[in-house]
Amino acid sequence: MENNRRPADMLRIDNETLAMHFIDEQVKAVQAQVGNKKVLLALSGGVDSSVVAALLIRAIGKNLICVHVNHGLLRKGEPEQVVEVFRNQMDANLIYVDAVDRFLDLLAGVSEPERKRKIIGAEFIRVFEEEARRFDGIEFLAQGTIYPDILESGPVKAHHNVGGLPDDLKFELVEPLKFLFKDEVRVVGKALGLPDSMVYRQPFPGPGLGVRCLGAITRERLEAVRESDAILREEFAKNGLEGKVWQYFTVVPDFKSVGVKNNVRTFEYPVILRAVNTVDAMTATVEDVPFALLQHITDRITKEVRGVNRVLYDLTPKPCGTIEWE
Repeated sequence: MENNRRPADMLRIDNETLAMHFIDEQVKAVQAQVGNKKVLLALSGGVDSSVVAALLIRAIGKNLICVHVNHGLLRKGEPEQVVEVFRNQMDANLIYVDAVDRFLDLLAGVSEPERKRKIIGAEFIRVFEEEARRFDGIEFLAQGTIYPDILESGPVKAHHNVGGLPDDLKFELVEPLKFLFKDEVRVVGKALGLPDSMVYRQPFPGPGLGVRCLGAITRERLEAVRESDAILREEFAKNGLEGKVWQYFTVVPDFKSVGVKNNVRTFEYPVILRAVNTVDAMTATVEDVPFALLQHITDRITKEVRGVNRVLYDLTPKPCGTIEWE
């Protein structure tokens, strides 16, 4: 662990001037490490991988090969945003992989949460490995490792799912953010010109919406999660809660209840709203959302999201509940 200690003389990156100095240093370090060779990066669209991508684009341009795997479990608009920002705006060498059917077919009928997570993680590695083997001569793998990852789990960022790549690929790691904390990564991302929607993206589980579509994932309920989540995020942004609430999302369980729409009896799913605040994710309190706003969100979701006839608000803190449901 000696080489993974944060340098004692490293200043906290809390403003754009320090961020630009850090970027300049890391651009030179990356150029010295990789020369004119190619670097592979799994670009999820999350804060860490996005900031690494933007930094490496500045350092080595088209010699960075970004692979964005759409497994069908991302939030509404996220795959499109990755393509727009990195391919269209930053002119990145971006490979977009549509693996939606592949993942959802494997997950069909699987209800046990841990098994779902393992299937998603293992299949991501397979897809990424297939893409990696399409290119000759790649010697480097970039990762969005940040300092808490080193402190908690060693130098390989396991939750990016690339730690399980076969040994024969023999990649050397490129980890320009490995001595930064998350707040510092965000400052660097802003300095690199990334949009706020990426830089201040909420924590998002590795298996994505797969852990918010409770039980066995179906396309119908997955779409209900995606659409209701988009409504919740839109309304929180419009009502001043974006940035104030640490994390908020929707969950759709695997059961139905009786309701009435347009004087017709329905048998549809509920949507559960979750909004929590925390410092360290070890404990969490529930946001006191104004009741009028909850009523408005309920009205929108029941009218706009197909297959839904109820909206519930989760009032459980952590402990005894967890932040996510699975």
